[in-house]
Amino acid sequence: MAPNDQDGPFPWHLGVFDSHCHPTDTMSSIKRISSMKARSLTIMATRSQDQDLVFSVAEKHGVKSSKIEDWKREECVVPAFGWHPWFSYQMYMQDEHEESKLLTEDQKITHYQSVLQPCPKDPTKEERRALLSMPDPQPFNKFLRETRKTLLRHPYALIGEIGLDRSFRIPESWIPENEAQRNSTLTPGGREGRRLSPYRVNLKHQKAIVKAQLQLAAELGRAVSMHGVQAHGAVFETIKELWVGHERKVLSKRERRKMGDGAKGGSEEKREPEETKDGKKKPYPPRICLHSYSGDASTIKQYLNPAIPVEMFFSFSTAINLSDLESRDDSTPQDFVELVKGIPDHMLLVESDLHVAGEDMDQRLEDIVRRICGIKGWALEEGVKQLGKNWRRFVFGEDAEGGGPAE
Repeated sequence: MAPNDQDGPFPWHLGVFDSHCHPTDTMSSIKRISSMKARSLTIMATRSQDQDLVFSVAEKHGVKSSKIEDWKREECVVPAFGWHPWFSYQMYMQDEHEESKLLTEDQKITHYQSVLQPCPKDPTKEERRALLSMPDPQPFNKFLRETRKTLLRHPYALIGEIGLDRSFRIPESWIPENEAQRNSTLTPGGREGRRLSPYRVNLKHQKAIVKAQLQLAAELGRAVSMHGVQAHGAVFETIKELWVGHERKVLSKRERRKMGDGAKGGSEEKREPEETKDGKKKPYPPRICLHSYSGDASTIKQYLNPAIPVEMFFSFSTAINLSDLESRDDSTPQDFVELVKGIPDHMLLVESDLHVAGEDMDQRLEDIVRRICGIKGWALEEGVKQLGKNWRRFVFGEDAEGGGPAE
């Protein structure tokens, strides 16, 4: 552990909140959620197979208030609905009023030629067969309409997991002789041990998918959980495209002195109204969390400009930010230490990013909290309270209120 960490009992009673996880990938684990030590899980949807699963879990376990002290024990889930960049190739873009339709074989191949790289411009018979074996592309506008309805049904739901990723490759399609090897306990749609194809989704298509979802978040005033791998500059520029022209006025030291202590020029206390002066919704989401942030300390600085009107958060997990070896021994890499040190206290969140609920998820959360407390020099109770306050602010925004977890 980091040198300032404490080895005392972990203060679960203060409320620990997982800001990003995927337990609906293992539906048999959902029954463990209400008996976990963590007070609430923020559960992500990513693809066609898990949207309804996250919805069903939220119907049973979703929180019904921003006042945590009013939650019943079964209220322990904040759902998030979104389309992950790994599955963006499965969507085709269309004009807003264009009728949704199932693509013909030639249209399907044309779609995949336009969004995949390296692009097979003149596919061989084998490449054509491989492209046709991929999922039938769906109209993205239809998904957005359905997601809007789902978000209205769940007023505390987020948009996520969405984002950009330059590194992933699409898994090869299942072939009949391999069907027997599939793990029936896992929700379909993931890699499940399949070999990777040579194809990646081009960034232009990924940006179209993510930008539309960011705009939906802006329309409904919802927070966003965002993925970014080897695309930190592109993520920043995509979000920036939405806020340009709406930057906060940053007061000089002289102006702040004239206005008194209440003017802190972009500090945690300064909140932005959700509407413009003419009553229109802001064109950018109110709050965004860059989950399991994998950039370095220098890339984080671009988000710390007080003129940025979006409230930014950064969450960390042992599953992604630390290797399995590092997450289970006493070492914390120095680059991770420097990264966490450079993030303002009120922007930090923790997550498990695990695909199964239960004791391991609790253990991962405790581990990352202890490490962050050690890096920040926080006492455990102080750190758990700060991280809980940050999570409430991220999820509930202005509706966030104090108070501990329900007994």
